[in-house]
Amino acid sequence: MPNLNNVSSPSLWQRIWQGFLTTVGTKQFFRLFAPWVKWLGILAAICLAIGSIWGLAFAPPDYLQGNSYRIIFIHVPAASLAISIYFALAVLGVIFMVWKIKTASLVAQALAPLGFLLCVISLLTGSIWAKPTWGTYWVWDARLTSMLILAFLYAGVMALFAAFEHTANRGKAAAILSIVGAVNLPIIKYSVEWWNTLHQGATFTLTEAPKMSADMWMPLLLMVVGSYFLVAALAVYRTNTLILNRDQGKAWVKEYIRSQRK
Repeated sequence: MPNLNNVSSPSLWQRIWQGFLTTVGTKQFFRLFAPWVKWLGILAAICLAIGSIWGLAFAPPDYLQGNSYRIIFIHVPAASLAISIYFALAVLGVIFMVWKIKTASLVAQALAPLGFLLCVISLLTGSIWAKPTWGTYWVWDARLTSMLILAFLYAGVMALFAAFEHTANRGKAAAILSIVGAVNLPIIKYSVEWWNTLHQGATFTLTEAPKMSADMWMPLLLMVVGSYFLVAALAVYRTNTLILNRDQGKAWVKEYIRSQRK
């Protein structure tokens, strides 16, 4: 963290950084993001409702897989979020270890169970889809194996948060594992290119035209966007719950609780 006291005329970057630091305290985070939970939840409900009804009831069947492909409306958002959340854990781990911002550790602690749950859902839905398509629920395919490793990494991060919850080293071990474990993310992404695998490539990307019809990828896109909104709402809600628990003895928390009881 730059020492602004030794700088007579702070640069633009230092002023931006100083302004950023005023928003990352637990009290500031709670007051800044608490109102977002409702709106993120509403956006998630709209996207997921339209996407699920469209995808499950109105999207045409695939010409090869029939209706079994519809599991992608759950599998793809879950897998995408499981990878994205672990990347966020690694970034938050760096922020916590380098700049000692405790809110980053609390956000990571809130995100870890969500990422683990979504990783498990992606593995289960992938297995359900694999049985009629590949003839087996599981193969030690590079993509599947690296996703299974991701689930173990999530479990390790959660265990470390729980083990050091009441110690001075709270969050450090989990941050280190999050950072080290991030090496698995490019392996997951490029596993279908680096090795001969059964798993197909990306369903759609931001840089290439979709490989499926609009009637299929549009509801899938809504499910992905809605899932990100839902996780964002849950992450803010869980982080704020952890903040209230951590700062329960502070005046601002007591004042907040009194205001909620009126």
